[in-house]
Amino acid sequence: MKRPVYIWLLTLVVAVIYIATLAFVRIKNPEHIQYEAYRRWQETYLVRKNNKQTYVNTSNDQKHPVALSEGQGYGLQVVSRAAEKGWASENDFDKLLNYYLAHRDYVGKHHDQLTYLMSWRQSYNKEGQWVDDHNSATDGDLYIAAALHRAAKVWPQKAPYYHKLEQQIATDIMKYEYNPTTHMLTVGDWVTKDSKFYYLLRTSDVMPTVFDHLYDCTHDSRWQMIKNNMLDRLTALSKQHRTGLVPDFAWARPGSTKPVGPNTVAGKYDGDYSANACRVPMMLAKSNDPRAQKVLNKMMRFFSEQYYITAGYSLNGHRLVKYQSNSFSAPIFYAVSCNRNEGYDNLFASQKHIFSKPLTEKNYYDATLTTLAALEGMN
Repeated sequence: MKRPVYIWLLTLVVAVIYIATLAFVRIKNPEHIQYEAYRRWQETYLVRKNNKQTYVNTSNDQKHPVALSEGQGYGLQVVSRAAEKGWASENDFDKLLNYYLAHRDYVGKHHDQLTYLMSWRQSYNKEGQWVDDHNSATDGDLYIAAALHRAAKVWPQKAPYYHKLEQQIATDIMKYEYNPTTHMLTVGDWVTKDSKFYYLLRTSDVMPTVFDHLYDCTHDSRWQMIKNNMLDRLTALSKQHRTGLVPDFAWARPGSTKPVGPNTVAGKYDGDYSANACRVPMMLAKSNDPRAQKVLNKMMRFFSEQYYITAGYSLNGHRLVKYQSNSFSAPIFYAVSCNRNEGYDNLFASQKHIFSKPLTEKNYYDATLTTLAALEGMN
C-alpha cells in the first residue's frame, strides 16, 4: 500500500529538522563549553573589592583570598576575550584594570618610587589588613600589557587610554625588569645586577607575540632584541634533549644556557618541565617566528607519543608524577588548536578531556588556563 504524499513530505520535514538540529548542536556545543567555562570561572574566582575594583582570587580559598599580578593579567585576558563574544563588558574589564592600577609596585631604597609594574601579591595580614608585598613578577606585567593590547581592539573608542597604559608598562619593564647585558628580561624588578638571579630565565616569560605587540606599541627596538635573544635561549634549551622539553627556570649567562638545579628558585622541580614551563606551548602557539614553531613542534611530537600526559616531566621525558592536570593539558590543547595543520589531531582529541567535567572550583591555575584554552582554542 502506497503512503500518501503528505506522509512522505512529513517524513522529509522531520528528517530535515533532525539533521538541522544535530548540526545546530554540533556548531553550538563549543560555544556552550566556552560560555560555561567563563561563567564558572567568573563566579568562582572573581572577587569584588569595592564598587570600582575586582581581583582574581588565586588562593583556592574564598576565606583567605590572595591576588597575584599573574592572576590579574590572566583575568584581564579572560574578560577581554569573553567580551568579544558578548559575555563581558568594558566595565568588567575596567574593574580588573582599576585593581591593578591601585596595586602598582614601588621601587627604590625606601620603596617610594611608584611604577606601572604590579605588586606581585596582595593578601590579608595578621591584623586583617589587605596589604601588598613588595616587588614585581615579569610574567604578570607582560600578561597585563597583552590584555591592554587586546582591549584596545575590543573597545576601539578607548584604545588611546589602553595603549597609553601599555606603553607605560613597557617603559617600566625596560627600566626595572631588563638585563642590558644579555638583552633579556629578568624575572622581576627585585632582580638587580648584584643579584645572584640576574641571569635567571623563566622559560614561560618567552612570549614572542607579546614582544611583537610591545614593539608595535612603543617602537623601541630593544623589544626585538629581547624577542630574538630569549627565543635563541629557548631554542638552545630545546636542543639539549630529544624530547624538546624545557625547564621551569634556566641560567642564561653570556655564552651559556642550562637548566637550574633543584630548589634553586621555587622547589625541587625548578629544572624540570613543571608548573611554569607547562605554559610555554601557550606562549609560543601564535608566533610565526620559525624558532618558536620549531621549539613548539618538537615538544608536541613528544607529547603526541605519550599514552596520556601527566603533570610534569624530567627533561629526558620521565614522568615526575602519575596524575594528570589541566594546567599541563590546557596549554597543549591551546597550542594544537592554533596549529591544526601540523598533524597533531591525536593531541587535539586526547586533550579535550579538560572539558569533560565542569570547571574546577578548587584550583585557580587549572581553571584559568582551561578557560583561556576554551575561549581561544575552541573556535
